[in-house]
Formats: sequence, structure tokens, C-alpha cells
Amino acid sequence: MNKLIRSLRFPCEDTAGAGSSLAREWLVTNGLGGYASGTVCGVPTRRYHGLLIAALPSPLGRTMMLNRLAEQVGTPSGRSHALGLENVPDHPGCTPDTGHLVEFRLEEGLPVWLYELPGGIGLEKRVILTHLQNTTSVTYRLVSGTDPVPLILRPSVHFRSHDASVNVPHPGPYRLTASEDRYDLSSGSTLPPLRMSLHGPDASFVLDAARSSEFTYRVEENRGYASTGGLWSPGYFRVTLEPGAGVALVASTEPWENIGALTPEEAERAELLRRSRLVSMARIPRGDAIADELTLAADQFLIKPAGRIEDWSRAQAAGEEVRTVIAGYHWFTDWGRDTMISLEGLTLTTGRHVEAGYILRTFAYYIRDGLIPNMFPEGETQGLYHTSDATLWFFHAIDRYFAATGDLVTLEMLVPKLQDIVAHHLRGTRFGIGVDPRDGLLRQGEPGYQLTWMDAKVDDWVVTPRRGKAVEINALWYNALRLLESWVRTFQGEAEAGILAEHAEQVSHSFNRRFWYDAGGYLYDIVDGELGDDPACRPNQLLAISLRHPVLDPRRWEPVVSVARERLLTPVGLRSLAPGHPDYKPRYDGDLRARDAAYHQGTVWAWLIGPFIDAWLKVHPGDLATARHFLEGFPRHLDEDCLGTISEIFDAEPPFTPRGCVAQAWSVAEVLRCWVKTAG
Repeated sequence: MNKLIRSLRFPCEDTAGAGSSLAREWLVTNGLGGYASGTVCGVPTRRYHGLLIAALPSPLGRTMMLNRLAEQVGTPSGRSHALGLENVPDHPGCTPDTGHLVEFRLEEGLPVWLYELPGGIGLEKRVILTHLQNTTSVTYRLVSGTDPVPLILRPSVHFRSHDASVNVPHPGPYRLTASEDRYDLSSGSTLPPLRMSLHGPDASFVLDAARSSEFTYRVEENRGYASTGGLWSPGYFRVTLEPGAGVALVASTEPWENIGALTPEEAERAELLRRSRLVSMARIPRGDAIADELTLAADQFLIKPAGRIEDWSRAQAAGEEVRTVIAGYHWFTDWGRDTMISLEGLTLTTGRHVEAGYILRTFAYYIRDGLIPNMFPEGETQGLYHTSDATLWFFHAIDRYFAATGDLVTLEMLVPKLQDIVAHHLRGTRFGIGVDPRDGLLRQGEPGYQLTWMDAKVDDWVVTPRRGKAVEINALWYNALRLLESWVRTFQGEAEAGILAEHAEQVSHSFNRRFWYDAGGYLYDIVDGELGDDPACRPNQLLAISLRHPVLDPRRWEPVVSVARERLLTPVGLRSLAPGHPDYKPRYDGDLRARDAAYHQGTVWAWLIGPFIDAWLKVHPGDLATARHFLEGFPRHLDEDCLGTISEIFDAEPPFTPRGCVAQAWSVAEVLRCWVKTAG
């Protein structure tokens, strides 16, 4: 395939070079949940920015192991120049400068920096994470210049949970041990050592322990969190860069024999080949660069959970493998709801059907009291079940999987579990989730819990509790009943299927009688809520049209879609609440309480473009051109925030500033799915 490149030249035309490179971020993942991430210019602005965030077994979870490398390049004049905008004067002769960055690009989704220094020196830097290892390789190559130049690399660390504040105390004391060209940095804690080696001519290490001054992480400061903290360095590496040749610093938490199995060059070739295969096997239009890029972005979220040893043992005994979905980077773990909404785009659109089956069977094991887990907390093996919709999305994901694969073996295995889920919902289960026998509608809610996807909570304040009968919950409930009806008919016959059909008919009748808000020409968001019926205009109502089995009377599809287009649609998704409502918030900004107050009160969610386009095409069959037009804001977005991927949320008003997680699974999944669906 043609090389997939996304390039930014500096200084950028849209803003000053420094500001542009500071606002834009990059992300590389390792298939275990670990990652490396930072700003284009090299200044860490988040607690999550580092070159190796390792995915370690429970109870450790993802752990910051290598925060940064201070890089100094010598020139023929005898001066030493720092790469990147942040200058840390670690060595004599170092002079402040602007970083010398002239280009940043993604090649096959992997970050590449090009620096130009005095004396005609051109230097290229790349970051690679070895797939299914906690191993980072940072390579440097002279791409122009005729003379060798010295390169000094100072690693700095703060061993901590990746989610911990930047000001938590360092473990310690740190201890460095060396064996030939191998260096182990440990902290005397339960963490594995950080193992480092430098591949290059005349490579050496100078022991020169130093603690940096307090550093301010700007994004953490803006988000109202602790924002200043220091790093510690054991010393620095020295090496000579020869023209046309490269050197590489390798950092890892793996055993040395694993690290040494591949040279840095072999690791890079292997990763590029893996990415080429991912694009070639995806069910996307050939030569479509956006689809190719989103296919690689989708790969970041599909992982083998490194920490859940019991899952691995159980899966291996059954001849299976464990897979799950990271909901978003940097701070989300695997969430049931996000996984089921994302499954089609992340796995089926990309041709990764086997992994889709692994994911569904893994979650089936965790069904408890008729519910799948809402989430698995960082570093833990047991899930939390406080969700009313994730389990219903499970039915939807199974339907999409079966439609793509025809896997009757998995479906037959799952049907008894799905019947148990329905039985629990009919008689009532945890958190007030249960069917109202008077109308067949599903109600949910318990004080102190946020059970729908609109799940913001600050301390004891549930921002949008939505207790009662929520519109999307009942659309999903009806869809689940109809799906199970057809599957039970296949495996068990008409009698059992007929009972499910009766429940579905009752839901359909009650839904269309209760949820239509005639004054607005759309659907109530909640009926029988704590304050009665809620006419807030929200995107949740689109699921009554978009799902395989739409519960809404087709005569009412067009007005609902029209209202959503007029009041909720933006170039990057749908608003979570229409303007004009007293609770509407145009911006998602400020401290945690202010942000969560806006999270589902107007803030735009990219994933909602999926249900909207599905509903649009049901009302306007075949109008792919208009449906594709609704996606036009996303290719532009791939050049902002975290390059090559899609953010979690956006402000509700122009310029629709990206917010929240810089890379979100269901955002990428639904945009990719719809991009392929609307291809002409």
C-alpha cells in the first residue's frame, strides 16, 4: 500500500509554531493497554505524558516508568542544542533555543520528528512500542550533514500510577545497576525495574544523578488538578550519530531476554508490517486514506488486558484468547458500554472478527444478576456493575457480530445467558433496574448512581440521574427482546419465542403511547421520572429509530430526525442537549465540577454521529451523499488535538474545541463505521 502520512510543517500557518506544537499531541500504544504519549514539541502538559507507560499486572495497573528524555545534539561550532521547546540545561555548553522542529508527521500512525540544526544538520526521531511488550524504542538518525555529531540523552523518571498526581512522592530511593551495556533502574518497591540500553557506536553512560526543578503541567493546572512536580535522573547516555546511520534508546519493564529478542530496527520493521496487515484486512474502500488512518486509530483500543491473570488462564484452558477495549486514552480502562457500542467499528469494520468473538465471550463470563460490567477499575480484576444500558448494548453487539460472521456456535452458547439477562430484567435486578409490569417499560435508578451513558458524577452529585424510564433504555430493551426472540426461535422453537414477542409488543405499544412529546414533535427523554415526564431535547431518542428493531412508529421517524438535525447536529457529532434548555452549557471547561456539569448538558459527543446517520438513512434511504456530508468535520479534526485520532467530546458552539480524552474508542469506531457505510 502507499505510505500513509499525515504531516505538519513548523511554524504552522494556523498559529505560532510553539503554540501549535504544544496543543497538538501524539499517542502510540502497545496492545496491552500501555502507551507512550506527549506533545509534538516535547513539553509534557499532562500527568499522562511519557515515553513508557507500562501495563503491569494487577494490582499495579498502568504505570509511568519513563517520563522523558532531554536531548542535546552537538554541532560543528561546538555548541550543544536542545531538541524540543523545553530547554533543561543539563550539560555545559547547552544554549536555549526554539527546539529546531521543522516537521512532525505520522507515518502509518507512528510519530516522526524532523529537526534542522545549525551546520546543515538534519535529525529524525521516531518512537516505536513493541507490540504486546512494555518496550519503547526511541531512534535517532542523521538525515543530512556530512560529519558525525554527539548526542546526549538524559532519561528522567517519576515511578507512579499513570493516573496519580504529578506531585505524589517518588518511591525510593532509586537505584541503578549496570551490567555491560544494560542498565536497571529500580525503586525498592513492588514495581519491576526500568531496563535501558543504548544501541549505537561508542555508546556510554555517565552516572550523574540529578533531580529536576518543579515543573508545571499546564493541562493539569487548567483542569484544576495538582500541576507541579519534579523528576529524577540517574545520569545521561552519550553516543555518536554517524551520517545516514541511526541509534536507539530502548526502555522496557520486560525481562532482558524478551527485550533482546528484537533489535530496534527489527522491532520497527515488525510494527510497520503489522500495521500494513491491519489496513489490508480491513473491510474498507481501497485507497481511502481516511479509512486507512481510522483503521490504525482503532487498533489503539483493542488490547490483551495484561493485568487480569485469571482471565488469561481461563481463556487458555478453553482455547481462547482474552481481548477487551480501552474506552479512551489516557485515563479510561475497559468499559462495558463503550465496548459494545464500539465493537462493530473497531473489529467488524476492520476485519478483526476473531477478536470480536473473544471480546463477547469474555464479557459473557462476567454476567452477574443479569448485568455485564460497566467497567473494570485500573489495577483490579473484578468489574463494577452500575449500568442500565451496557447489558442491552451487549445484545446489539452480538447482533452485529452474528450478521458479520454467521457464528452459530457462539450465538447458541450465548442465548441461555441472554435469556437469563431478560429474566432478571423482567423480575428486577440491581440498582432499581426492572420492568414495570403495568406497561412493560424498563425503569432504572437508585439514589447516588448514574446508570445511563449520561453518567457524570461529582462526589455525591449525580448531574443527570435520569431515574425513571429513559428513552434510549427502552429502545434498547425493545431491540434486545426482538433479537432474542429471533435467536430463541432458531434454537428452541416457537413457544419460547412467542413469550418474548408478547413482551416486545407490550413495550412497543407503551413506548409509542408514552414517549411522544406532541408539543415538540419529538420524544420525551424520560417518562415517569422523579419530576414527571422530561421533554429535554436530547440525542438519546435517535436509538428509537437507528437500531436493528426500531421501537418508534415509522410515521414519527422524520420529525425526530429533523429536530436532531436542526437542534443537535454539529460538524463533529451531536450535542447532548439542545440550546435553549436552562441547563445547556456551551463550553466544557474549568475544574472537575464545572466540566462534569457540562459533560452531558450540551457538550458534543462524536460517537452520536453513528446513531444519527443510521436514523437519517432509514428516513432517507440511499442518500449517502448527505450522510457523508455529516462526517466532513472529522477529517479536519485528525489534524488537531491528538493527531490521527478522534477526541471524546467537543464544545457545543463554534469553534467546537476538542475536549476530554484525546483518543476515544467509540468516537473512532462510529466515525469509521459510518465513513465506510457512506462510501459512494
